[in-house]
Amino acid sequence: MTELAGSDAATRGPAGAPRAGRNLPIAIAVGLALLAVVAGSLLWRKELFLLLAVLACGAALWELAQAFRRRGIHLPVLPLLVGTVGILVSSYTAGSEALVVAFMLTAGGVVVWRVLDGSGPAALRDAAAATFAAAYVPFMGGFVMLMLAEPDGARRVGLFILLAVSNDVGGYVAGVLAGRHPLAPSVSPKKSWEGLAGSLLLASVIGAVGMVWAFHASPLVGVAIGVAAVLTATLGDLAESLIKRDLELKDMGSLLPGHGGVLDRLDSMLLTAPLVYLVLLVALPAVGD
Repeated sequence: MTELAGSDAATRGPAGAPRAGRNLPIAIAVGLALLAVVAGSLLWRKELFLLLAVLACGAALWELAQAFRRRGIHLPVLPLLVGTVGILVSSYTAGSEALVVAFMLTAGGVVVWRVLDGSGPAALRDAAAATFAAAYVPFMGGFVMLMLAEPDGARRVGLFILLAVSNDVGGYVAGVLAGRHPLAPSVSPKKSWEGLAGSLLLASVIGAVGMVWAFHASPLVGVAIGVAAVLTATLGDLAESLIKRDLELKDMGSLLPGHGGVLDRLDSMLLTAPLVYLVLLVALPAVGD
């Protein structure tokens, strides 16, 4: 996610303060507010969480489109937004087959839309970027909707969110307190191996407790999913860091004070969603809420 989260806050200033470049009180307040909204939607009606997911993915795509403009790449935002609604809603209502079909229709739609606006190398570049955007944001987000659609979907998504939060919090605290050895200095200089260890530790604990408390399942499954989630989250974070480095950006946007953009909040979660969905699908039978 952003340089505030995960193990990005590994390096420290002269006085020992983290050089995350963020307003920490505001970041904490915004983070807690987001968690409250997400928790409220899951506890009240799952359809409200679906609406939040549509809004978040739409905002992330808009940020991505603005960022790509820095390199002369123009995403067809309107068909991408329409496709996002179709992918997420169909995933929730009709399952994994609908997710794949909706994504294919979206990818085809954005290509046709761009070609109708002109052909040539620029059109090919824009169409390829739009297909990437559709796969990166709404398609990956569709796996969260597949979790949500299960009879115990609120608990599955809740565990997924808590794993993402524990990855951030564990990495941030360990990075600030003990971060000394860079993890990937050429991609994200503030990430440390100590921060990664903190993420692994806290996510494993949260995964184990969540499995026992919410699903009455083996804590070993929770430890395994916690470790795997941190690894995919780290890859997702580094992948977005590479994109931002190429675009010469610190953040993808500024919609979330103290955190950057919406995509900066979603980057690691998007790559983690398919993993958590598949592990829970195999390890847990669906049970009622």
